[in-house]
Amino acid sequence: MNDLPTIYLARHGETEWSKSGQHTGRTDLPLTGPGEESARKLGERLRGITFDHQFTSPLSRARRTAELAGFSPSTDPDLLEWHYGEFEGLKSKEIAARRPGWNLFRDGAPGGESPDEVKARVDRLVTKLKGLHGNVICFAHGHILRVIAARWIEHPVTLATSILLGTATLSILGFNHHNLAEPAIQVWNS
Repeated sequence: MNDLPTIYLARHGETEWSKSGQHTGRTDLPLTGPGEESARKLGERLRGITFDHQFTSPLSRARRTAELAGFSPSTDPDLLEWHYGEFEGLKSKEIAARRPGWNLFRDGAPGGESPDEVKARVDRLVTKLKGLHGNVICFAHGHILRVIAARWIEHPVTLATSILLGTATLSILGFNHHNLAEPAIQVWNS
């Protein structure tokens, strides 16, 4: 068994709001037909890999993606998507009209989570993940997975602005030189 974990991040399949570009935090939308198909394809890509630990966000779009990919993960509330508060369901363009220059990862969401609150939640998760062994898979959402990657490599939450992530994609976090002190992003948005 590998002493250090390898973390696979799986973003959920397409929903109507991810398709239209609406911020989908805690609204629990189902996958679209193409979203379900892409979730099955994730399972095909992961076939043959043994996972020692499996986790999912409690929201149905992540849980359904995991199920269709052939997994039965434990629920971890730290994998919930960013709580967008007043910006829930809005497109970035609509938010920019209300708040010019707004950036989720810097400014947070009014009535929702601040970057510091998300950082604390993600740091708790990253500490847990770094303490595991073997292959780990986490099914979750675009913005929270971007923050997980930034915090995994010990960068500020604002780095997530520059790490784009499509639906039904896989990313892998690990360590350079097999060294806990050198966390790395091995694969992104694949």
